[in-house]
This record gives sequence, structure tokens and C-alpha cells, in this order.
Amino acid sequence: MEHISLCSAVARRLKKLLVEKNMSLYRLEQNAGIEHGAMYYLINEKNKNVHLKTVYQIAKGLGISFKEFVDDELFDDKNFDLK
Repeated sequence: MEHISLCSAVARRLKKLLVEKNMSLYRLEQNAGIEHGAMYYLINEKNKNVHLKTVYQIAKGLGISFKEFVDDELFDDKNFDLK
């Protein structure tokens, strides 16, 4: 797997879970209480940083725990480029 940023890992995991849960981005924004603009930048990998609180809100909006959200090979240490 290529090295990716933490923001890219979050965006990719989010896209995957939206498909798995057959949930629209709009519904997730409503469930998570995150503004459309913020979610747009996150899901389109335009952010340079992502806050833990945001990931927590996304997980709750998806109806899963934070632990379930990060339980993916995308979040293996060897895959990150922290620059």
C-alpha cells in the first residue's frame, strides 16, 4: 500500500463506510452535526489536518464507535506519511 496522509486515510475510510452503510453524505452531515463545507473539504482530501473530535463525530454519525472507524488497514502505522 502507498504512503498516505492521515487526512487521506480518514477520507478514504469515510467513503468506504458511506457505501457500506448506503448512507448519503448529506445524511451523515445531519447525523454528525458537521457543516457541509467542512465535510466537503474532508471527503475530497482538501484538508491538511483532521481533528480527532471530527473523526469521533463522523463515527457517531455513521452509528459506529471511533474504534470501529479506525479499524482498517488504512490506519496501520506503516502506511502513513506524517509530513
